[in-house]
Amino acid sequence: MKKPRKGVGDPSWPEHDVAMLHIVTYCSRASESVDAAALGHIVSTAQQYNACHGITGILVFSEGIFLQWLEGPRDAIIPLMKRIAKDPRHDGLVMLNELEEVRGRMFPNWSMELVHITEICQVLSRTLELANDAATIQAVRLLLADLSTGGLAELTLH
Repeated sequence: MKKPRKGVGDPSWPEHDVAMLHIVTYCSRASESVDAAALGHIVSTAQQYNACHGITGILVFSEGIFLQWLEGPRDAIIPLMKRIAKDPRHDGLVMLNELEEVRGRMFPNWSMELVHITEICQVLSRTLELANDAATIQAVRLLLADLSTGGLAELTLH
């Protein structure tokens, strides 16, 4: 019998505090078929899949718009993004950011967490308090600045 795979959040999962991460941020418009039940299914499926593949992140959903931050191994993130791009529940997917860098995870214990747009600044502020490396701190500060004054400010006004 196969042992279950270790996943994100499991204290015995063999990951260093600081690792090479592939990071993707995208937004898309939800198709009309996405209701509360579909959103719940998306989150529960993502939590299971991501935990097994070393992916962490958040999903923000408001006013029919998805905004997602994914971080993990490149060989796990790239195929996942291809699946998301083909998913009929998304329309007009736009890549906001894609990079690879060595740093700690922004959401180390969240295989996928659904965050309401009104809570995103609070979640990022808490992440900033817990961050332990300069690159993560800088990334969170930039996101917070974008949310308060930059191109993402309109999303938080709803």
